[in-house]
Amino acid sequence: MTRIASFFCAALIAWSLHVAPLAAQTAPPTNPIPIKVVVVNMFERGEDTGDAPGEFQLWVEREHLDQVLPLDAGYHHVRLNKDGVLGLLTGVGTAKAAASVMSLGLDPRFDLSKAYWIVAGIGGGDPADVSLGSAVWIDHMIDSDYAYEIDAREMPVGWLTGRIPMGHATPYEQPVTIRPGDPIYTLNPQLVGWAYALTKDVPLADTDGIRAARARFNGYPNATRPPFVTHGDGLSGSTFWHGKLFDDWANAWVQYYLGSQANFMEAAMEDTGTLQALTFLSNAGRLDMKRVLILRTISNYDQQAPNQSAEDSLKQMATGNYSAYMESLEAAERVGDKVVRDIVEHWSDREATLPSAPASAQK
Repeated sequence: MTRIASFFCAALIAWSLHVAPLAAQTAPPTNPIPIKVVVVNMFERGEDTGDAPGEFQLWVEREHLDQVLPLDAGYHHVRLNKDGVLGLLTGVGTAKAAASVMSLGLDPRFDLSKAYWIVAGIGGGDPADVSLGSAVWIDHMIDSDYAYEIDAREMPVGWLTGRIPMGHATPYEQPVTIRPGDPIYTLNPQLVGWAYALTKDVPLADTDGIRAARARFNGYPNATRPPFVTHGDGLSGSTFWHGKLFDDWANAWVQYYLGSQANFMEAAMEDTGTLQALTFLSNAGRLDMKRVLILRTISNYDQQAPNQSAEDSLKQMATGNYSAYMESLEAAERVGDKVVRDIVEHWSDREATLPSAPASAQK
């Protein structure tokens, strides 16, 4: 062997010894962790445990999500328990939610092929339909940001809104056209019906504070009820809108796309981002969209009380002072966890077969 050949041989051996450990560190696991349920929350106020809670903390503590795993391409680390329940914190807004869900969905450490996904968070509620601290299983979710818009001060006479459906030139223009790729999501009605039937009688926290807050909504029978579990339609977008006129728009917008039988109940900020990422991941065979649920609980009404201005109402919330903040966090975990526990405890059935409720139980 020549001196040059010997040099290259030695260099090759040195390179292989250097690369082998690196490859071992970065190679995907041969046996990905099978996940039964992914719980998706959107925000946390501080640490994961032991301080003032956001959406994540009650799940971490009560589901014993004790194993911390890094998710470098996502917003926050994930947490796992011994039952195969994985907790994901996405960050606020559709962009962070989509990126974080995609990061988890493509992570080779996890087998998500049979996982159920439960998005559990708080949101604003329509006082015509829900009360503070109530829980809403979502039937359909529509992107509230996906539109044309002109400033309302420049609207033609007769327009009710400056928001215009994509592909049209006037508000609520007929015929309605829903194009492939439009961000309108229908959750699996059989699974939603099952989750609702399973949880509709879950007792929810009712306190003097939310009783006083909802009493201001005299004339809205559902708003003055004690907290309850229901199901209905939602809007999701990164703009936190508020006020009676926006609520009127939300109801009309949902009915425009879904028909007169639709019923807007809840406003969120992340769910269309989450659902878009989940749809792409499902198309890639990474998960099953039929196993996705969204649960939103009502921390505040989406409009001002009678005899109050929208400005004053929003000022109160801009400081994080939601009328039913703790009660809605409690409801999200209490209602959502009943579904999680059922899936885990009946995994021998739930892994292969999706549950559904009798039609009579879904009303």
